[in-house]
Amino acid sequence: MGALLALRLGYRFIDTGVMYRAITWAVLRDKIDLDDEAAVTALAQQTNLEVVGSDGLTGPQISVDGQDVTRELRIREVEQGVSRISRFIGVRQAMVVRQRVLAQQGKIIMAGRDIGTVVLPDADLKIFLTASPKERARRRHRDMKESGQSPEFEQVLEELLHRDKLDTERANSPLRPADGAHILNTESIALTQVIERILALAEDD
Repeated sequence: MGALLALRLGYRFIDTGVMYRAITWAVLRDKIDLDDEAAVTALAQQTNLEVVGSDGLTGPQISVDGQDVTRELRIREVEQGVSRISRFIGVRQAMVVRQRVLAQQGKIIMAGRDIGTVVLPDADLKIFLTASPKERARRRHRDMKESGQSPEFEQVLEELLHRDKLDTERANSPLRPADGAHILNTESIALTQVIERILALAEDD
């Protein structure tokens, strides 16, 4: 959705979740214990990440130490590990610095679980999208099948609930609506309608 909205507005779109996934991929590559906070944080601080946001026509790309890992970021091992490494304050601080640099490079739509609360608290427009866990799992299950994976729906739902629990209960940058955010329930709304509602909010602001 963010990429389509970016296309309509002529902005760049960056889903900051891919940055945490890229660090998770690097942790797995280096065979680092996902619970070793010091080692994971050091890797996050030292790893060279290059992120190219989507313009709505071409998809996002991300490289780790010069290697394009875009296609690797949705594999099950990364999916299962990303919330474990993203709970570390040093990892989040390293990513926030990079995300703010990206935001300074021109008009941008940035998606993530702490954008309005931590990364860009003074953003011009803050949107908090919601949907039931089952609906979000259904969308995730569809995306995974389209990418060639074949997970069971119940497993996708279980992993999503586990990630939500970790993200909402973590002490640092917990998942929650930002002050002044517009909360938009997307449960039974077509994608085009969601985009139109966001565009209307942008005009009002």
